[in-house]
Amino acid sequence: MSESTQTGGALPWGPAAAGGIGSMPGTDAREAARTVTGAFEAPQHLPHLPELPARGPGADMLGRTAGLLAEMYVHLEPSGWRISDRPGRDTRRARAWLGEDLDALEEFTQGYGEGEAPRGLKVSAVGPWTLAAGLERRNGEAMLGDSGAVRDLAGSLAEGLAAHLADVRRRVPGAVPVLQLDEPSLTAVLRGSVRTASGYRTHPAVDRAVVEGVLRELLAVHDGPTVVHSCAPGVPLGLLHRAGADAVSLDLSLLTERDDEMIGAAVEGGLRLFAGVVPSTAPDSGALSDPAGSVGGVRSLWRRLGLSPGLLAESVVVTPTCGLAGASPAYARQALAHCVRAARALADNPQ
Repeated sequence: MSESTQTGGALPWGPAAAGGIGSMPGTDAREAARTVTGAFEAPQHLPHLPELPARGPGADMLGRTAGLLAEMYVHLEPSGWRISDRPGRDTRRARAWLGEDLDALEEFTQGYGEGEAPRGLKVSAVGPWTLAAGLERRNGEAMLGDSGAVRDLAGSLAEGLAAHLADVRRRVPGAVPVLQLDEPSLTAVLRGSVRTASGYRTHPAVDRAVVEGVLRELLAVHDGPTVVHSCAPGVPLGLLHRAGADAVSLDLSLLTERDDEMIGAAVEGGLRLFAGVVPSTAPDSGALSDPAGSVGGVRSLWRRLGLSPGLLAESVVVTPTCGLAGASPAYARQALAHCVRAARALADNPQ
């Protein structure tokens, strides 16, 4: 985490900001990059490097991040991704997909940030605990079951992320990279509900101090802003803020009033919220039509917490509830545009 973010300085997105999560529908990297950069072309918004899991193994969430690992390799088994002794076809394919995505992003961010303040550009990777829960050791069990394997995995991920971020800076020199760690399995890791390979048992809960320490080391790899994302319920906001995250990205509909005290303390401590309020697939009721209504839950949360309405547009980035891989391309474009309109509505009427 950079000095500016630690001390409450400016982040590379502005008030009334909107952004995406990561995944997009389809298999065309250029079209995905065009859609994301076009939707978030205004300087206060936060475009991201798209992920296209529909292309197949290696473009999925776990395979893509496994391809970033330094001196650690994977291959695909019927049961999932497994650690290998050497790089093979599956590792090479994951790296090739990522290279294609970066090429497309570079094409559509020419001149990014020129003549204005540096702009944010979000890149995502699976966080260490979801990766440990999802990658298999050679015996078929999750790496989560071996504390030494988890440490080695986190170290490899840290080194790979550092190289990835350096590549993004080189390709898009006007950008301030924002690192997002995707941790949908984090709550399950903390609760001890990640199942073993047999499915009959679960891995023991990992001590919260250990979870926090590993996340802190990963987030410290990046000297700029950091976000941790989870679409699961029970996101541990306090733990993530203590670990160094500048923002937490979550599905706002999963919060309950029981979470209020934790959320209020984190926000008052400077944590930003990436509020997932726009459905990630087309709602049954049809097209999105009410930007102000989409952020009604954010306003209600703010009122319950007793926070200043004037801080709302600065503290909240409006996003879809989760990735858009399951949406149609037309709906994905509509959802991102709706995030922009909803963010503007939130700023215009924070009460």
